[in-house]
Amino acid sequence: MDDKTSSLRQSFGELIEKVKSSDEIEQLRVEFLGKKGHVSALMSQLKTVPNEQKKAFGQSVNQLKQEIEGQLKEAHDRIAALEEQRLINSAEDYDVTLPMDIDTGSYHPITLVMREIEEIFRSMGFTVEDFSEITDDYNCFEALNIPKHHPARDMQDTYYLSSGQLLKTHTSAAQNSIMKKYGAPLRAIFPGRCFRNESTDACHETTFFQVEGIMIDEDISISNLIYFMKTMLSEVFGKDVTVRLRPGFFPFVEPGFELDIQCLICGGEGCPSCKNSGWLELCPCGMIHPNVLKYGGIDSEKYTGFAFGLGLTRLAMMQYEIKDIRTLNSGNLKALSQFKGK
Repeated sequence: MDDKTSSLRQSFGELIEKVKSSDEIEQLRVEFLGKKGHVSALMSQLKTVPNEQKKAFGQSVNQLKQEIEGQLKEAHDRIAALEEQRLINSAEDYDVTLPMDIDTGSYHPITLVMREIEEIFRSMGFTVEDFSEITDDYNCFEALNIPKHHPARDMQDTYYLSSGQLLKTHTSAAQNSIMKKYGAPLRAIFPGRCFRNESTDACHETTFFQVEGIMIDEDISISNLIYFMKTMLSEVFGKDVTVRLRPGFFPFVEPGFELDIQCLICGGEGCPSCKNSGWLELCPCGMIHPNVLKYGGIDSEKYTGFAFGLGLTRLAMMQYEIKDIRTLNSGNLKALSQFKGK
């Protein structure tokens, strides 16, 4: 039995010196330490060993296994170091003057649309605010009139973090902080990235961009909301666009609406981007619920306001006629570089 152990040790030693990649190391590990490997086969012979020799044989095989594991780790570290050095050398040798297929850089379509939206709302007296992508349950739900166990939470498949915080599911999560920061009267928008654990398709992604807007003052009504939305959309598209307002339920507004835009990709005839309906849901909106105003420290008896959550990702799809939302997160420079600002 000692001869078999020694022979296996020698065979492995010769092979480990020849490996040149992580794949070869893994193949060698499976060959010797896998369930059907040489060491397992050797251990299975323990039942044929005389009782007085079993302990010594078992110790010998275990020692061999430990030696093989140690040499595999050493080989892995050695190859990893070589690979790291190779990358460093290649970076140092990189010629920044080499020609590329793309002559000039470009902004991402969502960045272009976001900047345009910001400029439009600034011209209407709105401030532009920022908000963290990581927030807490209070800002994302409770301060928006969505208490624990509220069924509306099921509408948003939330990414929770081990710290107890979460990735914001909507830009509405910034409302409470902005209200407390400025009080009333108030006009502000706050664009940002949102996250939801959704199945991806032509018009849905796990990460997307919105811009939240709120206007709070005395005597604000639904007509103010409609005016600002139509003004903004006509500025973005450079023409009057067909919209429709239908009832919608959102705990943080009362009454609530869904503002849809007629699909500009198919002209309302129906396509995968609009789920063949001819319409694309663009802007959940409504009059801010009195409870939300109170949570934000604003007198709901004196002030009213409207809020909207505009889908920047979908707006970019409409403006640039991008048929599949996954194009925006693809990282494909050739596909994205064709979009230019106005």
